[in-house]
Amino acid sequence: MAQVLVRNLDPVVVERLKARALRHGRSLQAELKLVLEQAVGVSAADAKALAARIRRRLAGRHHSESAALVAEDRRR
Repeated sequence: MAQVLVRNLDPVVVERLKARALRHGRSLQAELKLVLEQAVGVSAADAKALAARIRRRLAGRHHSESAALVAEDRRR
């Protein structure tokens, strides 16, 4: 796995990241890794390909109206 070194970060930024990590119950390293992974996100092409795979897999199936299912459950 690759490693990245970021130099000359503003100390205020580092403190805010540490506070964020503490709030989430993670180490600073784990928090930074998550922030970077989320920043990259999923490309539009990857998202479209995944949606197409899901649509193909679910094609031809009958899907219930979710609002009706929720209402039925609440009546119990």
